[in-house]
Amino acid sequence: MVNDIPDGGSPGAPGLSEQEQAARRLTHLIYALQALAFFAGITAVVGVFLNHLKREDVAGTLSESHFRWQINTFWWGLLWLLIGTFTFLAGIGYIVLSVVPLWYIYRIIKGWLRLNGGQPMYS
Repeated sequence: MVNDIPDGGSPGAPGLSEQEQAARRLTHLIYALQALAFFAGITAVVGVFLNHLKREDVAGTLSESHFRWQINTFWWGLLWLLIGTFTFLAGIGYIVLSVVPLWYIYRIIKGWLRLNGGQPMYS
């Protein structure tokens, strides 16, 4: 059987090792879980749980920087949601709670686009 794919890669990602391909698939899944959090918030919790659980598995791959980005997105988003909730009656929380979803969407889109482009994330 002849392997028509250069560098022994897979059709979806030529030249990537099996570890890198698996890490990339997992990173895509976690971005999807973060995006689905707008409909079912628990998916964000599942995503960050997977980030922490699989962090060592993606060490040294492109996904490592994306994992940091995803983890930071979750924890900073949660912090700002809590701040917004506790300051809602003071009038400040309304502004915070209006901005957090936009920031969260930006972080998901920015990260996913860079992952699709094969680019690392900055933290």
